[in-house]
Amino acid sequence: MRDRRLLIGSLALVVAASGFGMLGPVARLAYDAGFEPMAFVAWRATIGWLAIVAIVALTNRRGDALVNPFRLPRRDVLALIVAGGAGIALNISTFVAFDLTTVALVLLAFYTYPALVAVVAVALGHERLDGSRLVALGLALGGMVLVVAGGLDPSTVARDGGASFNPVGVVLGLVAAIFQTVFVTINRGRFATMPSVQVMSWVLLMMIAVCIPLAFVLGNRLDVPLHDGRALGLALLAGIFGAGVPSVLFLIGIRAIGGTRAGILMLIEPLVGVTLAAIVLHEALLPIQVVGGAAILGAALLLQRGGPGDRPEPGLVAVAEHT
Repeated sequence: MRDRRLLIGSLALVVAASGFGMLGPVARLAYDAGFEPMAFVAWRATIGWLAIVAIVALTNRRGDALVNPFRLPRRDVLALIVAGGAGIALNISTFVAFDLTTVALVLLAFYTYPALVAVVAVALGHERLDGSRLVALGLALGGMVLVVAGGLDPSTVARDGGASFNPVGVVLGLVAAIFQTVFVTINRGRFATMPSVQVMSWVLLMMIAVCIPLAFVLGNRLDVPLHDGRALGLALLAGIFGAGVPSVLFLIGIRAIGGTRAGILMLIEPLVGVTLAAIVLHEALLPIQVVGGAAILGAALLLQRGGPGDRPEPGLVAVAEHT
């Protein structure tokens, strides 16, 4: 059972990281098709939510009961609201940070969150860091730095017309990392009676309720996909495979193998993003990035070793395997 849980959780996270990782290149293509950033976020959340609703309907027909969130224990209701708020704040912080400084610097700040997740998990007594997990965390973080740092191309910075370093943008990247840590920590230990797919349906619904009005306030056009088939296709791609499906798999992975392992495996995300950028956008893939990618993959393999570090809460394994 333990090996099965580890395998299910790891595979779920690898697929989730791949889905999230494609968003950078897809967003770049979407902006070229006429999208503005907040409108793109709103469409992504809306389509992702519709995809999750379809999954919920399918699982309900197969016998999974719908859980009324207002009948959850009061602490779980509060945790669900906090998780939704963390997801919203994470997206807004990242969006503003990308507007202020280079994407690579924001990613370097944001992907400190696996280390933050590990510290919080140990502090709360959810997990303990054994030797193999510490080595995997170090390998993954080091590999991420190499992968992302390879994108700090001075010529790209010059073309973007901005400085290579803006402290506010970097701070917002760190703020996003904190909100991601909150999201991971809450979803690891709460909602044991609510399937992951239903949790994410409520989180994305809260995101829609904030992002659509915000897009209006910022003057972002929301009708672009209605007039451009390419924009609609990119929105569908980002919503289904970059929001709905990977968000659910992300929660399944957290519940199955714990926050620390999940955070480390999610460092595959920038590796996927950089590789897709090289293929789709014809951006150069530097040797230093290949080395970094190998380190991340090495960490992922190391994590498949069993260990006594996780103590999952009752019911989470069953929920993960049936979602």
